[in-house]
Amino acid sequence: MGVREGFEELYGTAPEGVWAAPGRVNLIGEYTDFNEGFVMPLALPHTAVAAVSRRLDGVLRIHSADIEGPIVELHVDALEPRTNTSWAAYPAGVVWVLREAGHAITGADIHLASTVPTGAGLSSSAALEVVTALALNDLFELGLARPELAKLAQRAENDFVGVPCGVMDQTASACCDEGHALHLDCRDLSIRQIPFDLPAHGLELLVVDTRVKHALGDGAYAERREGCEEGARQLGVSHLRDVAYEELDAALARLSDERVRRYVRHVVSDDQRVERVVALLDAGDVRAIGPVLTDGHASLRDDLRISCPELDLVIDTATSSGALGARMTGGGFGGSAIVLVESADADTVTKAVEEAFAAAGFTAPRVFPAVPSAGARRLA
Repeated sequence: MGVREGFEELYGTAPEGVWAAPGRVNLIGEYTDFNEGFVMPLALPHTAVAAVSRRLDGVLRIHSADIEGPIVELHVDALEPRTNTSWAAYPAGVVWVLREAGHAITGADIHLASTVPTGAGLSSSAALEVVTALALNDLFELGLARPELAKLAQRAENDFVGVPCGVMDQTASACCDEGHALHLDCRDLSIRQIPFDLPAHGLELLVVDTRVKHALGDGAYAERREGCEEGARQLGVSHLRDVAYEELDAALARLSDERVRRYVRHVVSDDQRVERVVALLDAGDVRAIGPVLTDGHASLRDDLRISCPELDLVIDTATSSGALGARMTGGGFGGSAIVLVESADADTVTKAVEEAFAAAGFTAPRVFPAVPSAGARRLA
């Protein structure tokens, strides 16, 4: 049953519209967004889809086709940050933040369904937030541009849900173009669409979902963010974006805390890796980004320490089986890796990873191609 039919069955009337917003993978630039650095995500074909109608009585009704349970009924005047810990906090947080920003959201009926894998580091939560924000923006004629919707969706996750994420996931979901990666400057939120037509080069980007679930609300993400902020304070800059890569060694020598030093080294070097990937793609040298990806994984594993045995096994197996490069993507502690391969080698690398997981006694991974796809849009 589609979301439109599901909406009609739940609420007894047709929705006013249907919208979609994608999940994302991040090609390069991890934990750099809240440091006002650079990131380079691309949207996936996997989407959260919402059928939505306005209400005028202050009632907010939310339902998911993917989660067992009744309609969640709330009142827009009674929404309070960090009081709802269920999946419904993501769309409810968007309603709250829009009202906090002065927009007269008078209620809504929402029915959701998503093909974005949850807990896989592919931004299933951002897809829920952005699809809700886009639907309400259209229905209530708020006139907000896509980057502004992304910022509001981020605030919903930060302030209402309580996860201190940066703005990358929501911006990718709202603003990506099909066939492109999005070069985002997280300081001024300027974006540039970088052509990323892998089939034209005989290449594929595989996503390997390790099926190890991560939960960023457990404190590990917040601890690393705090460590980065502490590093910036000690170095006398507003954000680690302001530490030039050429000055990294001198900056590290000024830091006494080994943990903070590791975090600073990762962020500054990953910003530089984003710039290297942009330059290589601009030059048409797509294969050369492979080693940059693998180098990025080593930094995430050793300096940020957010990898896990399953992710490391993907990277080690893929790169030893012919992949051009690989790294974990997303918040870490599980989730997914990306693997850049020659199209002719995709099946061989996939089989090698699956066999390695079986030999290690791990749950079989889910492997699928990352096809650079369109951002959020109205479907009907």
